[in-house]
Amino acid sequence: MVAPFHIAGTEIAPGSRRVLQLALAQLYTQSPLTVPLEVVHGRRPGPVLLICAAIHGDELNGIEIVNQVLAKISPARLKGTLVAVPVVNVFGFIHKSRYLPDRRDLNRCFPGSEKGSLGSRVAHFFVDEIVNKCTHIVDLHTGAIHRSNLPQIRAKLDCDITRQLADTFGAPVILDASIRDGSLRAVAESRGIPVILYEAGEALRFEPLAIKAGTRGILNVMRTLGMLKPVSGKAKVQPMIAKSSTWIRAEQDGLLHLKARLGDRVGKGQCLGTITAPLGANGCEVIAPKSGIVIGCLTMPLVNEGDAICHIASFDAVKQAEISVERFVDELDIRPEML
Repeated sequence: MVAPFHIAGTEIAPGSRRVLQLALAQLYTQSPLTVPLEVVHGRRPGPVLLICAAIHGDELNGIEIVNQVLAKISPARLKGTLVAVPVVNVFGFIHKSRYLPDRRDLNRCFPGSEKGSLGSRVAHFFVDEIVNKCTHIVDLHTGAIHRSNLPQIRAKLDCDITRQLADTFGAPVILDASIRDGSLRAVAESRGIPVILYEAGEALRFEPLAIKAGTRGILNVMRTLGMLKPVSGKAKVQPMIAKSSTWIRAEQDGLLHLKARLGDRVGKGQCLGTITAPLGANGCEVIAPKSGIVIGCLTMPLVNEGDAICHIASFDAVKQAEISVERFVDELDIRPEML
């Protein structure tokens, strides 16, 4: 018999689901601010998977992914427990901002402190009340405002379990990404909790490809963990692991006319666009310093010298990476203009 699941002082019976509002802090008016949380506790034993979004408050695609996953999960058919937190940074979400009110990045505040800054207290609360109850984590992100990312997984691939989750998620590109101090990944990995980070789309937008790929990816992870029954079907596209990635930066101020798009294969020395003055004069070309696939790009045409324009991932087999991206888009049945 599976025992009840306990979180934040609440008991959830096997084969049931509960929506909770966890008291986080107060607004200036002393009105309470809460973190929404839903727990689906299966009838049979299994892992405890945390899916969370909006650690950066303006990253909205993950919120919709969490809700779409919850809509597909039945506690009667679930092994283990799904803990879903659609909005971690409630302060930023309310203000449509990436940051907390004190301008701190919550994803640099972990593990936090009970008596520290606002960011430190929020991080401590999240780790103490939620992260420590889980065995695996999928952390959902988007690009920053005015920057969009091709669906991709970032993970530390020297852990076999993490690598397996990254492979089975089903994004076309995987970055073997180092762990940054103060991040959720850092504190979870230090506690032996495997984490994969999903990046897709742009801040303050709902994007069909990013949402559909993220929803499918989490269900794939749950099947890999044995939480859901496997499904038969055609073989999935094998994701490609990038050996490195580079941001191309603007060499002058002006208006960006970007030709390259997310998912494009580019060659070393290829012109990806131009930067011109407002009257169209004094242009300079944006040149790819290496071959690879465009996995991130600026979506606003106004640039200052030094601004990041294109993120290019390099692969041992660039052609195969291009094929993987094309198959990925075809599988999801998303029109090219949505990419």
